Amino acid sequence: MRNTDNAKYADSMPVPKQMKAWVLGDPDQLKLIDKDVPVPGRAEALVRIDAVAICATDLEVISYGTPAIFEGGAPFNKNFTPGHEYMGTIAALGEGVDEFEIGDRVTVEIHAGCGQCKRCRMGMYTSCHNYGLNYGDMNKGHRANGFTTNGGFAEYAINNINTMIKVPDDMSDAEATLVVTAGTSMYGLTELGGLVAGESVVVIGPGPIGLLAVAVAKSLGASPVVLVGTRENRNNIGLELGADVAIDARSEDVLARVKELVGPKGADYVIDCAGSETTVNQAVHMTNRGGKVCLAAFPKKPVEFDLGYLAVNNIYLYGIRGEGRSATHRAMAFMAGKRFDATKIHTHTFPMQDLPEALRYARERVDDAIKVVVSNREITASKAAAE
Repeated sequence: MRNTDNAKYADSMPVPKQMKAWVLGDPDQLKLIDKDVPVPGRAEALVRIDAVAICATDLEVISYGTPAIFEGGAPFNKNFTPGHEYMGTIAALGEGVDEFEIGDRVTVEIHAGCGQCKRCRMGMYTSCHNYGLNYGDMNKGHRANGFTTNGGFAEYAINNINTMIKVPDDMSDAEATLVVTAGTSMYGLTELGGLVAGESVVVIGPGPIGLLAVAVAKSLGASPVVLVGTRENRNNIGLELGADVAIDARSEDVLARVKELVGPKGADYVIDCAGSETTVNQAVHMTNRGGKVCLAAFPKKPVEFDLGYLAVNNIYLYGIRGEGRSATHRAMAFMAGKRFDATKIHTHTFPMQDLPEALRYARERVDDAIKVVVSNREITASKAAAE
């Protein structure tokens, strides 16, 4: 065991001085460079990154910068490393860390709140009032790996201990990268009240969050669980994950079909994971009086919808960001307990050096890609289908 700058290392897990990391150049430009391996500080750990899942938000950061805020502005040409849905192995421990050991496999949340603002004290650290205000000062302020601090498209990253969750031995690297996605789905249902057993839940949009929202809702006892989507393959995966019925939005009258399935008054809970003007309006109008709607996707522009209908019918509208209120820990408990198989949404794996191609698969939905994972471990081909 050796100590460097008050950090603790182990001879059994040597850490190099430098690492390979992808960094943003101009918009839509990634470069693979050598970077110094960071040193963990107080309440931090150095994580050797084993696998990273690609999120649609990564694509936005790489193309537009937002929602990342790095060093006070856009993240371009600042040696910034994106990527936030990663897992790995603890390689070094910062000062005062005894909750974890070197060699522990962990998956990570994105956000570590400041712990001081009113939202963090409520457990709403993804709504931290100091979001983006640390700009590299790790001693104060909110941090979000891959958004305000360097993320996971690299060989190593620093994480606050509050963001790390131990991974069971029988859980694969790829599955562990999906815990955050399931945590976002869990957070949506938590904000809607969490007590969905026996209640009807409609999920609009069979992307990764939507598909795992189906799985989480079913695991929580919701009945029926209805999925609305436009892609047959994804709707079928939703059925495998627990949806009682999948509605093809291209060929069916969505509102009429939902009310046929859940009753003429509408659904108790609706989660919109698509984020278009059409789906926001559908969500509101398929919800019963006193019901709740969660927006788990971000519309790209202002939308018009019938606010009067929402008010007159006492319908509650919630927005969520990320995976707050420790929802990721609950998602891990469900996944570790085999309550659902999140790997059904994992479709492709690439080595880290092929990240640009992996991003293309995710962006263009090549081979109907849903969740694309990049790995720092040895794999036999540049693209290996998920088992």
